[in-house]
Amino acid sequence: MMRIPSTWIVRGILIGSLVLVVASGCIVGGIFLIARQQAATKMGTPLDPNIKFIGRWDSSNSAIYNSYWSGAYFETSFTGTSIKLKMAGFSGMHISIDHGPDHIYYVGPSGIVNPTPVALKAGTHTVRVASANDTDTLHFKGLILDPGARTVAPAIASRLIEFIGDSITVGATDTNYALSDYAWLTSERLAVEHTQIAQGGICLVDNIQCGAPNAIGMSRQYFKMQTVYFRDSPNWDFARYQATALVINLGTNDQAYHVSTALFQATYITFLQNIRAKHPHALIFAMEPFNGAEAPFIQAAVQALNAAGDTRVRYIDTAGWLQSGSADYAIDGYHPSDTGQVKAANRLEPILAAAL
Repeated sequence: MMRIPSTWIVRGILIGSLVLVVASGCIVGGIFLIARQQAATKMGTPLDPNIKFIGRWDSSNSAIYNSYWSGAYFETSFTGTSIKLKMAGFSGMHISIDHGPDHIYYVGPSGIVNPTPVALKAGTHTVRVASANDTDTLHFKGLILDPGARTVAPAIASRLIEFIGDSITVGATDTNYALSDYAWLTSERLAVEHTQIAQGGICLVDNIQCGAPNAIGMSRQYFKMQTVYFRDSPNWDFARYQATALVINLGTNDQAYHVSTALFQATYITFLQNIRAKHPHALIFAMEPFNGAEAPFIQAAVQALNAAGDTRVRYIDTAGWLQSGSADYAIDGYHPSDTGQVKAANRLEPILAAAL
């Protein structure tokens, strides 16, 4: 048998390695090219990773993302001098450009919304689009950018506060609804992301016909993707985001609709336990409603959780924050006015700031 010189083997290995390196370079280069092409295809669509969706959004349809609950929003940065939104279906929305004031816009027949009728200065800008009411749903289809412009990842806070409540946390009677209530104002001052899982007229206790339709209580609906207007809503996937802190403001409607105090307290305890199961590391704040409704029973529920070993559940005493019969309340005497919402935010902000 002929012996193969060792130098041949070495050369063969070297040549083979060179061939592999060249081949690998082609493969890697191809992967990068495909990735760039895919990123360009997604740009400005709901699948664009530079568009950040905060709150409960249904992303099951990649062509249209739908928001639920008041105060849901999305944010992105973009280059160029203008931006337009492609929407599906009627909805009102509040839009802020470059962290400026929120202005309300409505979807017209074309489905195109233009918040930049006057060209912006060339550069990088931000846009935030929010749903202000619990009856509004944003049906987002995509962005229209200038030729050659692109989206850019926005600066998103690492912390998120979730507020759970009724029409007071929706901001009913306020100028900009959820965008001018204590929850939104407090979060913006703290520079955190925020969600408002709130429904006008809702009680905490389930199967009680309060002011919300379908006799559905927040003790059930909080764990759903959609509001009570969608009775068969799918469950919410809590793996989508985790709150740093949760603030609960419930009990006003339970008292108004004469829910028994024993049932209310027992439901509140279970509600806290169920929230803890979904947010194992979050701080949970149970607020006394601004009118003092159910205060002793909310405090007792918190004490029960503390006694069971959960020291990250805390009670917030709001006595004296707002004055009944004053300008703190709207003309109905029930909902805080813009002034009252600001005063509540002034009191809540330092409490959350110290805790966080």
